[in-house]
Amino acid sequence: MRSVLRGLLGLFLILLVVGGYWGYRTVWGTPLTFDTLLNRQAVMVLLDHPQYLTSIGIIEGTVADYHSGKLDPYSLQARADELAQVRKFESQIKAWDRNTLSPQEQLSYDIILWGYDRRLSQEKFPWLGAGGSLYPVNQAFGEQKELPNFLMSQHQITNAKLARNYVSRIKAMASIIDAIDKDVARQADLGVVPPDFIIDRSVEQMKALIASAAAENPLVNTLRTKMDKLSDLDADAKKALIADATAAVKEQVYPAYQRLIARMETLRKTASHDAGVWRLKDGDAYYAAQLKALTTTDMTPDEIHQYGLSEVARIDGEMDAILKSVGMTQGTVGERMDKLAIDPRFAFQNTDADRAKMLARYKEILGHVQKLLPQYFATIPSQPLDVRRVPQFAEKGSAGAYYEQPSLDGGRPGIFFANLRNVGETPSWAMPTLAYHEGIPGHHLQIATAISIPDLPYLRRFSFFPSFSEGWALYAEHLASDMGLYKDDPYGDLGRLQAEMFRAVRLVVDTGIHAKRWTREQAIDYFRKTTGMAESDVTAEVERYVVWPGQACAYKIGMKTILGLREKARADLGSRFDLKSFHQVVLENGAMPLSMLSANVARWEETQK
Repeated sequence: MRSVLRGLLGLFLILLVVGGYWGYRTVWGTPLTFDTLLNRQAVMVLLDHPQYLTSIGIIEGTVADYHSGKLDPYSLQARADELAQVRKFESQIKAWDRNTLSPQEQLSYDIILWGYDRRLSQEKFPWLGAGGSLYPVNQAFGEQKELPNFLMSQHQITNAKLARNYVSRIKAMASIIDAIDKDVARQADLGVVPPDFIIDRSVEQMKALIASAAAENPLVNTLRTKMDKLSDLDADAKKALIADATAAVKEQVYPAYQRLIARMETLRKTASHDAGVWRLKDGDAYYAAQLKALTTTDMTPDEIHQYGLSEVARIDGEMDAILKSVGMTQGTVGERMDKLAIDPRFAFQNTDADRAKMLARYKEILGHVQKLLPQYFATIPSQPLDVRRVPQFAEKGSAGAYYEQPSLDGGRPGIFFANLRNVGETPSWAMPTLAYHEGIPGHHLQIATAISIPDLPYLRRFSFFPSFSEGWALYAEHLASDMGLYKDDPYGDLGRLQAEMFRAVRLVVDTGIHAKRWTREQAIDYFRKTTGMAESDVTAEVERYVVWPGQACAYKIGMKTILGLREKARADLGSRFDLKSFHQVVLENGAMPLSMLSANVARWEETQK
């Protein structure tokens, strides 16, 4: 869910799935409707982004698969071409008379233009990375980390063609890493260098990736494991592909990473320890633009900071009451949660057996809530959900968990990745809320529902707005309480409230770092004292906010909006309010900016009256 493209672009796969004359007629050979225009735009984008096509996963390994041996381009020219394309698309939409469109088409018009406008606003900041990110090399979402992750988790190997294309992609990695190296040097000349601690984490990750012998590198091991299941390759062919992949890793990938590591280590010598973007040219304007794009509101840093402080105080009171009810009365809420986090009753050990138990427990939690969904949702998506461990080389810099969307054909499930770097830091009472957020009724339910909506252009089905998607996932944590999932479980409810406190603290810390000039250490100290979360988790979180300014604010702002809309509708409609219908209007129109969601729910309310 972290690609820049996902905030703007969807896909239309009919042309690529069916190919030939029928596909051409479907997209270009029919009378031009507004939805057809949007689908044409989607096709044109996808043809230039083979990795995004793979992430959708519907033509992998077929005769129509032209892309799965290629990687997305990375260069300033590729970025310029993309922005030129967005400007062209924007003009095509604006040339359409909005008044002639149906209400659903008008919503598409507004949503897509809003996204295009946000994308084009990045042109004001030429010092951004060629891929649109602040720091292309970083420990949380860096290109150097995302590329191997993409190959290992998203590139499916279900036949011989896909196995060969996987090796082709490994061979293409070195040129992309070298392009990133060049981009990092360009940014440094413009005064944009990651803080010293971000460089340290990123270099640590890259060294971990290339630490083993090439034949045992995770990229090669993934190929080896996935080919074991293939029947259309004999033993000699498999052995040859392993040898080819090993040679590419040793002779091309490792040297490229070593060059990038050397670059980062050179920059480290003079890097600043200051964390916020305020230190960059036009940094304040960049942060304001980030907040607008990521929260889809006009809230200022000060307004967000103050809202965060007020929510911290409210949640602190609720947690205090529950802690007292279980006999924990001494110390601040953060101190008591700190003690609860290391209580042996709720602890896992850092053993393979306990890591397996933790993954099994997540699956058990999700299996239980799956059975309850029909009581609260009119549509249950068919795409499966799996729980997997975050790749070990990436664990130290990664968040506690994240979600990866399923393929359209169901061949690749939605995946809830759990970070198992130190399972002792995730007490059992914290696990349900994390599962509800990343899985169901959170990210998986929302995203799998969106991509399955019939009769919507694909740009709508695959639109990604953090305030909507992350707001929904945080709302899902609250909904779990409404569903009775914490009944007679005060510790689990504390886990829910700690997770909400965590998101409220994010508002304070993100704005503190980037607008109020907080140091990294100041942010970590506030976070620890307020939430009682493990220091390693808090450190990873704070460093994540440093490299993606504003994103952490999307969760609580989005939840505030969705929950507020629900309670307003409940009050307005009284006995006519139906929770299933409310969830339907929120989820079955896809993601959108919060102001448009509010207007859409208001229209739904009128129909219910």
